[in-house]
Amino acid sequence: MMTKFNYPKIIQWLEQKGKQNYGENFKIIEDDIPIITTLLVYFLNDEIMAKTIEIDLNKGILLSGPIGCGKTSLMNLMRHVPEQEKKFILKPTREISFEFIKEGYEVIQRYSSGNKLQNGIKNYCFDDLGTENNLKYFGNECNVMGEILLSRYDLFINKKIITHITTNLSASEIEAAYGNRVRSRLRQMLNLIAFNPITKDKR
Repeated sequence: MMTKFNYPKIIQWLEQKGKQNYGENFKIIEDDIPIITTLLVYFLNDEIMAKTIEIDLNKGILLSGPIGCGKTSLMNLMRHVPEQEKKFILKPTREISFEFIKEGYEVIQRYSSGNKLQNGIKNYCFDDLGTENNLKYFGNECNVMGEILLSRYDLFINKKIITHITTNLSASEIEAAYGNRVRSRLRQMLNLIAFNPITKDKR
């Protein structure tokens, strides 16, 4: 069976969206097309292609790669692609850590509740995992994102709510920062899509 989607055409459309969002200099480069296609297969819910490239449409995405390779820009563009069920809100992890400093533990609850957000969206993409720090709230140190990710795993198992992550950390760096339990949960709830470690900085 053939897919019903015309990927070269969709990539052209995505490039136009990129120019609208980021200016006329935005360009999709040849080397990134395999990663962009994989992301499109996922967000278009293309079951035929997903089987071929072994992507699980029920899990989220862990998009990893070096600083400046375009992870955040790509995930921002992917927000234009999916049906309602797969729409998501992009949230920088550093913003969450600043919220925690101001508001404390209810911030963890905010991102762990699974309640519908604006426009009925309940999926998050946590952007740039690893740029936030362990924080103290009234003297108690807390690995805020570690706690949120463990709760998001429970939401994934119990309510099929999806989480996406972008990061420039490797698997072993994720384990060092958040512990083996978080790393193991992420493996179960996310598809890994990785840029080549030597991808040039596009900024």
